[in-house]
Amino acid sequence: MAAKTKTKSMKALLYFFLVVLAVLCFTPFWLMIVNSTRTGNEIMTSFSLWPGNSLASNWKVVSDNMNLGRGFLNSIFLAVCNTILVSYFSALTAYGLAFYKFRGAKTLFVTLLVFMMVPSQLSLLGFYDLCNKLNMIDSYWPLILPSIASPATVFFLRQYILSVMPRSILEAPRVDGAGELKIFHRIALPIMAPGIATMAIGTFIGSWNNYLIPMMLINTPEKRPLPVMVAELSAVRDITTNLGATYLVVAVSVVPIMISFCFFSKYIISGISAGSVKE
Repeated sequence: MAAKTKTKSMKALLYFFLVVLAVLCFTPFWLMIVNSTRTGNEIMTSFSLWPGNSLASNWKVVSDNMNLGRGFLNSIFLAVCNTILVSYFSALTAYGLAFYKFRGAKTLFVTLLVFMMVPSQLSLLGFYDLCNKLNMIDSYWPLILPSIASPATVFFLRQYILSVMPRSILEAPRVDGAGELKIFHRIALPIMAPGIATMAIGTFIGSWNNYLIPMMLINTPEKRPLPVMVAELSAVRDITTNLGATYLVVAVSVVPIMISFCFFSKYIISGISAGSVKE
């Protein structure tokens, strides 16, 4: 009886700790929603956990100064394209590096690691000059094409596939005459799905929040993604006037990120206990 009572007490304490942790994690999102319904002066002069009465006025500021729907479509288009390209080509590259032996494979892998350590900000000027010479300024191509090469994703997926997929699983389809691409699509890709989903979440969020490069390359207001439009909204008038409207746009922009996480997380959970070989 004493052991059972102790176990129940530990479970109750654990659940209490998890509830408190969940409340703490949700608090910033709740404050963001609350501030989206208050004026800029109220936000800067007082603190409140209850919604205000300025949601309609904040929405009017947003609709008068930016095209929220267009910004959403632009960001979703860029995020979806980047996520698809990163997921597929990184998985294909990781599969090749993991299971094919060729001259220079180790050198290529070391080069991949070196590129992971170089901050992307160091190449901004050169990247802008390259886009200018290729006449890609004010175009979505320089925001999409670089996602084909993602060193960090390739490194993660290579380590992941080596840990979950034995080399022997590829022998049977090769004996049956299956091509290498068919083996990748029918066998390797489903096994890599949990790892791909993990990296897809980060890729989608990173692309959705990308601000610096679109600000440098996109000049047409209608082509700008949502983060650039939010920054412009903050600078339209006095910050105290637009602060509540800025919170409103940020609160709305979080919705696709939540949806993407909920969509991909089920693939991560379903693949935790999945095995590729039955013993």
